Amino acid sequence: MFSDLSGYLLELREVFSHHIVFGVGILLMGSYFMGRLAEKVRLPAITGFILAGLLLGPSCIGLVHEDLDETLATITEIALALIALVIGSEFSLKKLRTIGKPVLIITLFQLFGSFVLVTTGLVIAGMSLEFAAILGAIASATAPAATVAIIRELKARGPFVDYLYGVVALDDAGCVLLFATVTAIAGNFLGSATGLAHSVFHAFIDIVSSLALGAAAGLVLHLLTRRRKRANEILIISLGVILILSAISNSFHLSALLASMAAGAVLANLSRKTLRIVNTLDLISPPLYAAFFAIAGTELNIAVLTSPHILLMGGIFVLARAAGKIFGVHAGAAAAHSDPLIKKYLGFGMLPQAGVAIGLVLFLDTMPYFAMNREITTTLINIVLFSVLINELTGPPLSRYAVVHGAKLE
Repeated sequence: MFSDLSGYLLELREVFSHHIVFGVGILLMGSYFMGRLAEKVRLPAITGFILAGLLLGPSCIGLVHEDLDETLATITEIALALIALVIGSEFSLKKLRTIGKPVLIITLFQLFGSFVLVTTGLVIAGMSLEFAAILGAIASATAPAATVAIIRELKARGPFVDYLYGVVALDDAGCVLLFATVTAIAGNFLGSATGLAHSVFHAFIDIVSSLALGAAAGLVLHLLTRRRKRANEILIISLGVILILSAISNSFHLSALLASMAAGAVLANLSRKTLRIVNTLDLISPPLYAAFFAIAGTELNIAVLTSPHILLMGGIFVLARAAGKIFGVHAGAAAAHSDPLIKKYLGFGMLPQAGVAIGLVLFLDTMPYFAMNREITTTLINIVLFSVLINELTGPPLSRYAVVHGAKLE
């Protein structure tokens, strides 16, 4: 009898696991419950979302079949476009002038510090330069959500907090730009027999074209929404423009991330009402982001994580990234003659890693070379997801340590 019931359940799973609507629904429900569980043990909800995808995906229960990967990638594409737009909206000239030169110096030092150390470490371990550089660019991303939550919980204030907010705001924008540059060069180099000079030139054209397309979309979005007062109208128009921009970018093999970021930057500098657009898009963000992180979890292959090769590369990624962030901030703060507390503790607030890093590595699926070489893509995805899990466990406590020692607490 037990075997009959087990067989029936397996047949039922086979029926539903191929259904895209069921897949999205079960991922959202799983994300909700696992997110709540994660928060109860003082972990970010994002960690619960990723674990939900892992449990429900092909590696464990199998309620979400691997055949849905291509269809679920659409959700990833939409979420990435929204994330990039929000990052770009932080790029106003007024804000850049306010945070000042020291914050820019610190951002650049830690950004390139993590990029160089991770790339070098992976190359020494035997990874090819193209793939190591892509992972190095992803390593430069940080996740401000956990740090911001800690700052609010502790009611921290003062120059340390101002610097921390400034660096994390610029860091993800710089990371997207660095990633777009590296992947454009690597993608052209891997996908053709032409030399490095041709790849660099082609990458430059792609980047300029992406920025120009995004800037035009930002202008169109500004013109279409500036006289609109109802939130539902703004949401429909904004989402429509963002989706069209992403589709056009991908169709012409441009960077949808850079294009969306450029659109956000143009909006931020054209109108004071940019925040209204971002807040309106927040209405659809929670389920979209939950599904996005859960989909990332379905990509996590437990069998691959038991591989000594993945554990070695993942370990190097985590340690080299931490060293690049901590020592990069220290060196940047020294060069900018910043306060000793900023130099000593700010780097520990840069260690959490989540949304942008996951989004960037999943973005590789949209590139022709990586779409055709699933084994390589899966390896890179698992290295990054391994890093995200480790950093989401260790990053928040270290961020709290940084804020407690570096900021003024009420």
